[in-house]
Amino acid sequence: MSAVVVVGAGIVGSSVAYHLARRGVPVTLLEQGPAPAAGVTGDSFAWVRGSGGHWPGGAQDLREYVLADYRRLEAELPHIAVRRTGSLSWADTPAQDSPPGPGQFRIGRRDIAGLEPNLRHPPDQAIHTPSDAGVDPTALTHALVAAAGAHGATVLHETAATSLHVANGRVQGVLTSTGCHAAATVVLAAGAGVPRLCEPLSADLPMTASPATLARVTAPSGLVKTIVARPHFEVREVREGELLMVVPHVEGTAAREQAAQDALRRMKAAFQGSDQCRLLGHRAGRRPMPAHGPVIGYATRDRSVYVAVMHSAITLAPTVGRLIADELVTGRPCSELQRCRPRAH
Repeated sequence: MSAVVVVGAGIVGSSVAYHLARRGVPVTLLEQGPAPAAGVTGDSFAWVRGSGGHWPGGAQDLREYVLADYRRLEAELPHIAVRRTGSLSWADTPAQDSPPGPGQFRIGRRDIAGLEPNLRHPPDQAIHTPSDAGVDPTALTHALVAAAGAHGATVLHETAATSLHVANGRVQGVLTSTGCHAAATVVLAAGAGVPRLCEPLSADLPMTASPATLARVTAPSGLVKTIVARPHFEVREVREGELLMVVPHVEGTAAREQAAQDALRRMKAAFQGSDQCRLLGHRAGRRPMPAHGPVIGYATRDRSVYVAVMHSAITLAPTVGRLIADELVTGRPCSELQRCRPRAH
């Protein structure tokens, strides 16, 4: 089969490389950082859901496959862990709560306290989504890259893509900090870096980079049992003894430190048994936010460049990796991706 170069070893690029290598495609995965998930993937809250949330554009057509594709990945990569804890969310007042969607339930104070016994002041009601889950995005990405390598993929770290290699009017590979890597097809999965690489092409990729800050906190095991999304913060247990919190984003190192400490104080005020919780650190990232939903498909008429940029990448990556591999291997378009295609100028 024709060789493929995938640019970006975040969750999307790693999933694409894994699914291609598993089907016998010669694939090279390029990552500018020293390890997989060194960019925005490692800064993700990694809340996996098939219900609720925002599903713009073609993401709506992919949501029905999300949870099944995660179950499939667990079977194929048995050492990854999907924490199926469900989620609880509520607003400042019941009137501000969105109505429950498919697979969601409005529950009262007693049931909330049963799911989150350490909450000091359970709300009168909340939306419970039992199917929601969380993953460790860095561990999952490392597992995908390792499995891709086991299936024959070449993985190159500290190899930054500088531009597409164009010869005789066709993209024939990628120019990088370590040399040129030839390919019949280049898959661009480098998040917010994709529009820059696509500048020579006639592809329209409107997107913004949305800032986000996460904090990691030591905590007694099981302090937080579900994914809790309450006013002013979101928190979940990412692994035993460690919580992950969404922190309101502010610019500046000192201001972010203060915001992280403030979020920790709110979490301690919300959960009994949290006195010994300590801030491990915080990181700010910039998530790619395509203007019209996921952008997935060929960016050139000759099919030499394929783009894959989306939010939420953690939720969609297993499904998208499978579908992209199917398109590249069979040459047939996947109907599930029809509304995700790049727009031509």
